[in-house]
Amino acid sequence: MGGFGRGHHLHLIDGSGFIFRAYHALPPLTRKSDGLPVGAVAGFCNMVFKLVEEARGDDAPTHVAVVFDHSATTFRNAIYPAYKAQRPEPPEDLRPQFGLIRDATRAFNLPCIELEGFEADDIIATYASQAAAAGGRVTIVSADKDLMQLVAPGVEMIDTLKNRVIGPEEVEEKFGVPPEKVVDVQALAGDSVDNVPGAPGIGVKTAALLIGEYGDLDTLLAHAGEIRQPKRRAALLENTEQIRISRELVTLRRDAPVPEPLEALEVRDPDPKVLLDFLAGMEFRTLSARIAARLGVEAPVIARPEPPAGGASGGASSPAEGGAAGAARDGPPPPQGPATPDLPPIDRSRYAILRDAAALEAWVARIRDCGAVAVDTETTSLDEMRARLVGISLATGPGEAAYIPLGHAAGAGDLFGAEARAEGQMPLAEALALLRPVLEDPSVLKIGQNVKYDAKILARQGIALAPIDDTMLISYALHAGLHGHGMDYLSETYLGHACIPIKSLIGSGKAARTFDRVPVEEAAPYAAEDAEVTWRLWRVLKPRLPFARVTRVYETLERPLVPVLAEMEMAGIRVDRARLSRLSGDFAQKMAGLEAEIHGLAGGKFNVGSPKQLGEVLFDQMGLEGGRKGKTGAYATGADVLEDLAARGHELPARVLDWRQLSKLKSTYTDTLQEAINPETGRVHTSYVISGAATGRLASTDPNLQNIPVRTEEGRRIREAFVAEAGNVLVSLDYSQIELRILAHVADIPALKAAFAEGLDIHAMTASQMFGVPIEGMDPMVRRQAKAINFGVIYGISAFGLANNLRIPREEAKKFIDTYFERFPGIREYMDATVAFAKARGHVETLFGRRIHTPEINAKGPHAGFASRAAINAPIQGSAADIIRRAMIRVPEAIRGLPARMLLQVHDELLFEVEEGAVEATIAAVRGVMERAAAPAVHLDVPLVVDAGQGPNWAAAH
Repeated sequence: MGGFGRGHHLHLIDGSGFIFRAYHALPPLTRKSDGLPVGAVAGFCNMVFKLVEEARGDDAPTHVAVVFDHSATTFRNAIYPAYKAQRPEPPEDLRPQFGLIRDATRAFNLPCIELEGFEADDIIATYASQAAAAGGRVTIVSADKDLMQLVAPGVEMIDTLKNRVIGPEEVEEKFGVPPEKVVDVQALAGDSVDNVPGAPGIGVKTAALLIGEYGDLDTLLAHAGEIRQPKRRAALLENTEQIRISRELVTLRRDAPVPEPLEALEVRDPDPKVLLDFLAGMEFRTLSARIAARLGVEAPVIARPEPPAGGASGGASSPAEGGAAGAARDGPPPPQGPATPDLPPIDRSRYAILRDAAALEAWVARIRDCGAVAVDTETTSLDEMRARLVGISLATGPGEAAYIPLGHAAGAGDLFGAEARAEGQMPLAEALALLRPVLEDPSVLKIGQNVKYDAKILARQGIALAPIDDTMLISYALHAGLHGHGMDYLSETYLGHACIPIKSLIGSGKAARTFDRVPVEEAAPYAAEDAEVTWRLWRVLKPRLPFARVTRVYETLERPLVPVLAEMEMAGIRVDRARLSRLSGDFAQKMAGLEAEIHGLAGGKFNVGSPKQLGEVLFDQMGLEGGRKGKTGAYATGADVLEDLAARGHELPARVLDWRQLSKLKSTYTDTLQEAINPETGRVHTSYVISGAATGRLASTDPNLQNIPVRTEEGRRIREAFVAEAGNVLVSLDYSQIELRILAHVADIPALKAAFAEGLDIHAMTASQMFGVPIEGMDPMVRRQAKAINFGVIYGISAFGLANNLRIPREEAKKFIDTYFERFPGIREYMDATVAFAKARGHVETLFGRRIHTPEINAKGPHAGFASRAAINAPIQGSAADIIRRAMIRVPEAIRGLPARMLLQVHDELLFEVEEGAVEATIAAVRGVMERAAAPAVHLDVPLVVDAGQGPNWAAAH
C-alpha cells in the first residue's frame, strides 16, 4: 500500500447525501421475494456505478471514501441541545436500507467511513484537509451547502446530479462571500433546517454584506454598537453569545479522529463475485447485467419469485434499476419483455452537421431506406405558438444522427435590431422543401420525445408530421405512476446515458440566452444527441408494450390523441382583454373594501396577505381557539383553519377567505390571462400534458384553463371573457356524473344502475336508500348529504373528510358512511378487491386496460391510507379519462364538413367554436360520439349522458 501525496486525487463521497437523494429521486421499490424496501439501495448503487464509470482519465481518483453519519447525536448536541432537534425521523421504509447501503458500499470495495460523535461532514473536512496538506487534489462529491466552506485551492465540490463543479465562484454566488468566510455568514444567518439559531432577522444576503464590510465575524461583533440600522444593531448586540454558539455549530472539524489513514483509501477494484452476489441478493437484474458486462464476467441468474396468491407478478426489474414493470391481468405471468438491444455507447463525435442541400438529400435517402427517423426541433421558446425554429436534428440508428442548423444568429443585431445569420446554415425554405416529402410520407415513421411539440413547430412551417411514435407516451403507457417520462430521466434509467444538460449551453435565470445564440458547433452535439437518444429509447421501450399488455392503450388512447390535441392547442380560444381588464379592476376594488373591513374587525392594520401576521392577529391578538404553530414558529392559517373558524361564527377569517379567493382570481386569471393572449392570433393557446397524471387525465398548462372556478359568481365572470368569434357561438358538451356511472358499473350496484337507467335523480335516490325517506318532497339538506357521500366515496373519503365537507360531527359522518356501505355493500367489496389487486400486482387497471402503478400500496405509516384511496379511485377516474380520450379521438371525423372546431377539454367537458347555423348539427354529432365512446371495447351497464349548452361566451355555454 502506497502513501498519499502530490499527484494523488481523493474523492470524498457524501454517502448520507447520496442516500436521501436516491430515496427521494426514485419511486418506492420492494424486493419481490420478501417485500423488503430496496429503492434507495438501487438508486445508491446506480449513483455509485455511474460515478465510477465517469471518473476516468486524468480526473480518475487514486483514493476514495464513502462517508456516512454514524447517528443523529454528535458533539454539537453537547454545545447546543436543540441542534437538529426538529428534524423528522427517517421514513419507515428507509430505515432498513441504511445497513444495506453500507453493505453495498463494501460490495463495491469502497471504504465505508463513519465515526461516532461526529457528522459525515466533519470526516470529509478532516480527510480533505489532510489530503490538501499532503499536496494532493480533493473532489467532494456532494451539493451540500455546509461543505462549501471547505472549497480551497486543490479542493473542489461536484454536484453529480447537475453535473456541476462547485468552486470559489459558485460558493461566492451562493453565500456572497468567498469560501473562507462562509462560516461567518452561516453563523449570522443561522439554519432553520439544522436548528442553528444565528441572529434573528439577519439572512444570508445581509450577513454577507456585514461580513464584507467588517472583514470577519469577530470584528463585526466588536463594532456591533456602531451599526446604524437599529434592527441589525439590536440583533447583533442582543444575540452575541447565540451567534458565537452558531459559529461553533457550523464550523466543520478538521481534526476528527478518522478511523482510517489516507493511504488506506487507495482505490481497489471490486471483487466481481462479492459485488454480483450482493446485487443478486437485492434482485437488481438489470444493474447486475450492466456491471457484469463492465467487469467482463457472466451475469448471475436471479431467480424470479413465485407470483402472489390470487395474481401474478410479472414484468422485469424495477425502474430504479432500469427495468420495465408489468403484470398479467389474469392467469400466469406474461412472457418476459425482450432483452435490451445491444447498442454501442453514444459517440457524439460521429454526429454530422448538414449545411447544404446535397448533404441533406443524402440523409433524406437514408431515412427512406430506413423507414423510420427520430426527429427533434430546436427553437427559441417552449411556447410553440411563439417559438422560432433554430434547427432540426435527425437520427436513424446508433451513431447515425445529424443536425441541420437553420436559424442561429451570428451575434448582436445591427442598429435596427436585425439579426445577422451565422454562416454555414441552410436557408430555412430550402431545407423544409427537402424535408417536407419525407416528414409527411405515410410510409416513414417519425419518432419523437413529446412529439406534439415538434409537430406544432413544423405545422407552423406548413409540414404535417405523420405518422408518429412518441417515446414519452410509450413510457407513460408502460410505467404510469412509477416515474417521470422526461428524456433525461429515461435516458439515464434505460440507456445508462447522461445527456448534455441544456443549461450548459444556454445558462439559467436572467443570464440565460435563447438557443439561436448558441454557436452551431456547440449546438450540434446537444441537438443530434437528443435525436439519437430518442431513437434508442424507441428501440428499447416500444417492444415492451405487448409484453406489458398495454399495446392497445398506447395505440388507441395515446398515439392518436397527439394530432387531436395539437390541432386544438393551435386553434386556441379568443379572450376579451378589455373584459378581463375591467374584471381585474373590479376585483382590486373589492379586495380593498375587504381589507378595510378586515382591518376594522382586527382593530388595526396588518398585511392580509401575510400568513404570519394573520396568525398573530387571530390567535395572539384576538385569542381565537385552534391556533397551532408549525416548525417555523408561525401559526397555520391555511384554508382548512380559516374555514373551521368561519364555521364557528368568526367574521374575520370568513372575510380573509373571501379576500384570498379574489386575490387568486386576480393574480392567476384576470391579470395573467391578459399576458397569455398571443399577439398574432388574439387567442390564448393552452398546452395539454398527456403524461402528467397517472390516471390518464389531461393537464392544461401555460396557462391552465382547467381550474377556472365555475361554481362561484366571480369564476363565472372570468369565463364570460372567453368568447366566440363574430358569427360563432361556443358550445359545451359535458358528461353527466360519469365517475358515479362508472362506479355503478364496476362495483355492480343494482340500485345505482337502475337509477341511472331510469334517469332518476341519483343523489335523491341515494338519500332515499340511506335514510328511508321518500324522494318526493325531500329536504334539500338530506340530498346534499347523499351527494357529498356519493362523490366522496369515489375518492375514499374518511369520516373526518366528510365531517369537514358537511360541517357535522365526525361521529355523525361515520354513521353516514357506515349506512352507505350497508345499503350498497358492493361498493365496499369493490374497494377491498381493488386494494387487494393493487397489493398483489403493484398496479390497478381501467376498463380499457390502462395500467396505473401503485408503488406505495404496501407502505406503512401515513402513506398507507393515501395509497389505498388512490388505488380505489384510479380505475374510476382513469376509465372516465379514457372514455373522453376515445371521444376526442373520434370527434374530428364526426364533425368533418361542419363549421366547427374543438377548442378545450376540461376533464369531462369538451368546448367547441361553431358557426351559428351549425350548432344543432354539431351537438348531435358530438353527443353521439361521446355517449358511445366506450363501445365497442367496453359495454357499460349504465348509459352515458351528455349535457349540452351554447352561448356567446363560455359561462353562457356551460
